[in-house]
Amino acid sequence: MPTPFTTQDFADRMTRAAQAAAGAGLAGLVITPGPDLVHLTGYQPTAVTERLTALVLPTDGVATLVVPKLERPDAEHATGAPALQLADWTDDMDPYQVLRPLLDPAGRYGISDSAWAMHLLGLQAALPGSSFTSLTSSLPMLRAVKGDDELERLAAAGAAADATYQAILTVPFAGRRECDIAADLAARLLESGHSQVDFTVVGSGPNGANPHHEAGDRVIRPGDTVVLDFGGLKDGYGSDTTRTVHVGADVAEQVREVHEVVLRAQQAAFEAVRPGVACQEIDRVARAVITEAGYGEYFIHRTGHGIGITTHEPPYMVEGEEQPLVPGMCFSIEPGIYLPGRFGVRIEDIVTVTGSGGRRLNNTPRELAIVQ
Repeated sequence: MPTPFTTQDFADRMTRAAQAAAGAGLAGLVITPGPDLVHLTGYQPTAVTERLTALVLPTDGVATLVVPKLERPDAEHATGAPALQLADWTDDMDPYQVLRPLLDPAGRYGISDSAWAMHLLGLQAALPGSSFTSLTSSLPMLRAVKGDDELERLAAAGAAADATYQAILTVPFAGRRECDIAADLAARLLESGHSQVDFTVVGSGPNGANPHHEAGDRVIRPGDTVVLDFGGLKDGYGSDTTRTVHVGADVAEQVREVHEVVLRAQQAAFEAVRPGVACQEIDRVARAVITEAGYGEYFIHRTGHGIGITTHEPPYMVEGEEQPLVPGMCFSIEPGIYLPGRFGVRIEDIVTVTGSGGRRLNNTPRELAIVQ
């Protein structure tokens, strides 16, 4: 088990977030239930309902967590609770009037992307002179750079996903449905220590040409190429890996060719990782390899996404993202080629930026594996 986060860890995160908000010209942040609240306080309400819960984090002042009174006992037990003050409200009160004195009536605030529209509108009605901007727009890198304690968890999640892949190579594929293999993947993710399974993509034959295909009733046949993309949460942090396998040793020439192109693209993108390189450059490097091989039109998604408490978060490896890579960032590198009606190939690893380059958090073989 990893070392638990401490109250000081959360206090430090809130301090850094307040400083980042000030640097972005904001009066502070309004954080509602979701990954940002978990990251900053360790608190996650048992159920997210219409009752307002919000952390007000001013750039200059005391952080305050506003919660429904009936949920206050749970909030008090959050690891980060001693580093902030708590304010509660009851169902006969207007919660926005509880928030009102905590905010600058003319201030501009970053607010969680996951905030309910009704809560944002309630804040705007209570503070008509204020304004709000999404955290993705104002502070996209809020959770992007991981500390050593977070990297430890992400590495463990990656190793558990690797164990799942190694295990799935031993099960029979031919004659079974995609959903059967997906169930095997889910079971093995849980056996490897995941507390939650988020996705198990099994795209066989022509279904592999759909990057987000949901495993269905198609029966897998000898000669199929199968894309396996799976992950979940372990100790609160995500795993996400993709490998492509082939059913039987009789592999078509184009399948071998496409897999080799994707493998080269993935390796080239990994070798481009180093501090100071723009995120978009990782996408450009992978895309150049695939385009040069004549398959550019069949690479239909970005090269990668950040990962942490959530599976998809900034930074994104995509054209137009000029954010430079910083040590501690974690993201996927997952180029793919998808030939409609025929098959698809994707290879994905989670990578973290080090002081001099990159380090893979997935380390299973990337070559085309043969399954039965």
